[in-house]
Amino acid sequence: MMQCGWPLLGPLQWIRYVNRQVMVKAGNDEEHRGWLLTVDPVSASLVLVTFREEGRASVQVVMGHAVEEVQVLQEADEETTRRLQTSFLPARTCGLDPEELRRRRAGVQRWLEKNRVPVEEEGDQLRVAGVLTLAAPYGPEDCCSSNQIILDRIQKLIQSLVQSPYYPD
Repeated sequence: MMQCGWPLLGPLQWIRYVNRQVMVKAGNDEEHRGWLLTVDPVSASLVLVTFREEGRASVQVVMGHAVEEVQVLQEADEETTRRLQTSFLPARTCGLDPEELRRRRAGVQRWLEKNRVPVEEEGDQLRVAGVLTLAAPYGPEDCCSSNQIILDRIQKLIQSLVQSPYYPD
């Protein structure tokens, strides 16, 4: 990879490195190793995770402007991918059994459809209007979208459901 080329690659190229163990060369002859969790779309900074003993994880951010080279060391197996995806979920998700999460997802989906919002299932997530994802445990804070207007409206809609007596706790 060329000097200072990382920030210029952009998200479509960065995604190829996510969920892979990488070695990053940065300024001052620094080398960082870890599993690439995500790349910040604005700064091109890399978020690396290293798994420690007792299931703990450490997180390191390598600033995008300092990146000189990124080399893939290894692909993640199924277990590593699961650990990366669940390491930073709120603890409250862990307390709900799969059947309860399924009921919540179905309830939120019905509520959105009742309010004439296009929604479809994508695995364990809901995809709303093609621009928002809603992950377990399906509360307002579990929405993710780059469209701030839709994000705000869907969060308010889900908040009104959560505050209703029909929402399963």
